[in-house]
Amino acid sequence: MDSNNKFNFNFYKWEKTLGNKPFLRQPFGDKWEEYSWQETGQMARKLATGLKSLGLPPKSHIGLMSKNCREWIIADLAIYMAGYVSVPFFPNLNSQELKSLLHFGDVSALFIGKVEAWDEIKKGVPEDMPLITFPHYKGCSEISEGHQWFDFINQFEPQQEDYYADHSDTWTIIFTSGTTGTPKGVVLDFQTNENTECLTTPEHNPLQVDFNGNNTFFSYLPLNHIAERIVVEWTCFRYGGTISFTESLETFAQNLGSVQPTVFFGVPRIYTKFQSGILAKFPQKKLDRLLSIPVVSFLLKKVLKKKLGLSKAKAIVSGAAPMQESQRVWYRNLGVKITNGYGMTENCAICTQLPGEITDKPGSVGKAQPKVDIKIDSETGEILMRGPYVMKGYYNDPETTNNTIKNGWLYTGDRGRIDDEGNLYITGRVKDAFKTTTGEFVEPGKIEALFGDVTEFEQMCVVGFGISKPILLAVLSEAASSIDKDILKQQLSEKLESVNKDQVSHRKVSTIIIMKEAWTPDNGLCTPTLKIKRVKIDEKFMSKYAEWNDNSEVVVWE
Repeated sequence: MDSNNKFNFNFYKWEKTLGNKPFLRQPFGDKWEEYSWQETGQMARKLATGLKSLGLPPKSHIGLMSKNCREWIIADLAIYMAGYVSVPFFPNLNSQELKSLLHFGDVSALFIGKVEAWDEIKKGVPEDMPLITFPHYKGCSEISEGHQWFDFINQFEPQQEDYYADHSDTWTIIFTSGTTGTPKGVVLDFQTNENTECLTTPEHNPLQVDFNGNNTFFSYLPLNHIAERIVVEWTCFRYGGTISFTESLETFAQNLGSVQPTVFFGVPRIYTKFQSGILAKFPQKKLDRLLSIPVVSFLLKKVLKKKLGLSKAKAIVSGAAPMQESQRVWYRNLGVKITNGYGMTENCAICTQLPGEITDKPGSVGKAQPKVDIKIDSETGEILMRGPYVMKGYYNDPETTNNTIKNGWLYTGDRGRIDDEGNLYITGRVKDAFKTTTGEFVEPGKIEALFGDVTEFEQMCVVGFGISKPILLAVLSEAASSIDKDILKQQLSEKLESVNKDQVSHRKVSTIIIMKEAWTPDNGLCTPTLKIKRVKIDEKFMSKYAEWNDNSEVVVWE
């Protein structure tokens, strides 16, 4: 084997050295089932043999559709070991969406697991497509179609050789979440995967991994998303440790509290939920008073970190969307230092990073990661990035690829600025800006940032297409439920007045609309990684914008 041309797949090393130590931990109520590194390797090797028995051409595309679980990891391992390409999907796709992506992604076989609407989903799966079905999980669909997991695996002998892909081979095709339109298939090769080792070197180690295999990861964000695959799955393959899963949204807090991971990766909305939960028990004035007492403060911080599931976390990371600085400050006051990362599927989630220790760069997402160059397009304000983490291109879409990567620079679609010290600030999406009826463009992200310290908001979205001034749609947090409605209305009115005082006319928010329901992946108003789909928000609520904008009240309940 010419190691220079081969991908360095460390799983094989840990399979031998960690042997019987736990690798994958799956919760079932109060009990945890564990697969060791050796058990996982044997199952993946048998499954690799099974995949090759299907008679698929080399480097075939194999789909993966399931919520996070141990079988997801084993299936992904088997796809690699068999020399195929993994094509993962969000588990909440409907039949038409799945049918389109299976066809567009040239998928030859499909793993199907923890999904909740299989009777509808299966309408999108070709009848002749080989299916391999994960074991049934409580609360998910029972799937009788296809090859059943254990029956299929146990037919085969484990693959003996250790397969190593070429650096130039395609590792995966990841479909973007579609916050601004139709999902696109991002093609990443193994060289790009290997380059992500930059996140974990002795000199630069924002994830604070232990190089001797003593790492504990908690997997709950969709594994088909690039950040979860890099930060959790492939970091564990590379450096060893255990991956524990959550059983469901209802058991998330319980499962996280039991695991107490050394690395925790979240998105801003998760931290907002954590914050809301604390404030529901300790209103801000009471919390401030307790934190001002030295001994009480020490004990309270210790208790809260353990309650959050972060008592052993050496690295606490936020990504997928910019985190409001006011929220980072709030957590720092509890002794929780959150590193803010910026990236996207197209650059393997690696672009910039703001360490948790840095407190004097409000609104920044940090400086460029190793080997990354960033600059701002002088005409559009768009953030451009280049480095060894950039995708090969969009699958079967050369036109969009050529419009996105120009002269080696990735056009991110985000608008921003860079200060004199090289810190990047994201000011919005290029395509998110909308024009009011007065002919003025508004960047919603800039206005939303001004409301970032409102802990009563769990979600918010500034809109304004087709009306004279922007309005703010907001979903209330758990903490807000304990506040009298009239008092809350007064507080929000005062905040609105304070924000508007310093804004030019076309950026003054006319009305705050308190929404009835949260925006969730189930209702299609946010992605599975909890990023708001502005296009879908507009589609659902645009007919009401004029009425809301003309309302005489400045705070209105939908």
